[in-house]
Amino acid sequence: MSSLLSDAKALLAKLVSFDTISAKTNLPCAEFIRDYLAGHGVETTLLPSDDGIHANLFATIGPRGDGGIAFSGHMDVVPVAGQPWDTDPFEMVERDGRLYGRGTCDMKGYLACVLALVPEMKKRALKRPLHIVFSYDEEVGCTGVKPMIAEFGKRLPTPGIVLVGEPTLMTVVDAHKGGYRFRTEITGQAAHSSKPQLGASAIFAAADLAMELRRIEERLKARQINPRFDPPYSSISVGSISGGVAHNIIPPHCEMNWGIRALPGLDVPALVREFDAYAQEHVLPPMRAVSDDCAIVMTPTGVLPAFSSGENSAATSLVLKLVGQNETFAVPYGTEASHFQAAGCSSVVCGPGSIDQAHQANEFVAIGELERCLTYLGRVIDTASE
Repeated sequence: MSSLLSDAKALLAKLVSFDTISAKTNLPCAEFIRDYLAGHGVETTLLPSDDGIHANLFATIGPRGDGGIAFSGHMDVVPVAGQPWDTDPFEMVERDGRLYGRGTCDMKGYLACVLALVPEMKKRALKRPLHIVFSYDEEVGCTGVKPMIAEFGKRLPTPGIVLVGEPTLMTVVDAHKGGYRFRTEITGQAAHSSKPQLGASAIFAAADLAMELRRIEERLKARQINPRFDPPYSSISVGSISGGVAHNIIPPHCEMNWGIRALPGLDVPALVREFDAYAQEHVLPPMRAVSDDCAIVMTPTGVLPAFSSGENSAATSLVLKLVGQNETFAVPYGTEASHFQAAGCSSVVCGPGSIDQAHQANEFVAIGELERCLTYLGRVIDTASE
């Protein structure tokens, strides 16, 4: 294990050194992984984004064709701007049994463990294919993995089981909430603030709409509770409100960005219709009485379906056996597992590190977590060899 762990740590240090913040290119990172795999005789497919600055990566070790087991992870990381890091976030630092750096936990630690085991995968006489499925832009709405999944059954084989390595402290996660994001744009009517009756405040309208979202959330608490989740209800948040011109002008425009963390089974379209009806029937008419140009327009900006692997699914049953556990968990954050599951791939989430460290300054993964992950992945290889 010591040699394997050293390899994983060295690979993680290299992966961390690539600044793969979602807004930037991930090509150097993807090309490094491609070249590393090529050095072990593994052919890799890079699938570039439409803008050419990002790429997904797909590789297969063992028999060709559909089925088999996929190791899924994302190469992008969240920004570091404004965070009080003690060290360079893109230079991995080892201290007190922890590895610090952006992405060590979320989720380059898992990628490094997968890559460290590639030589072992190559040595085995695999009976089932093992796929490496690394994506871009997971952190901005899983936008990268969707076009890659669209190639399953075409340019790429369709995995039978997908193991998503998001940080779960190596516990088995078989369900997570969905994430839905929206932008509501409000057009009001400008006027001098001393004559408010001549204007229609877009900011007041946004405040009214934000409070309606609070009221909808309270109603959701009474409609659907699932104690597996924390919190056990579908939650709604307003991430930002921006608008206005000056202190003495009734604001003619405002933009509100908001989202829903939805329990599996929530009828999100019905909730959105409920909110839009309130906007059109209660908030907009007084504004239209001032000006026919007033408007409230809502636009979806991101969709991540809720995930549930299903009782006794192939993926969940396998991973429970391999990690020696008999309990599954549900989490409030989202992963790419929901997209794989929707594509017909039995999926589950299990990976090293704690989500509490993800996206934080001084992000870290415990070395012990990597050791546990390497043991688990080794057992996956054993399964594919049987």
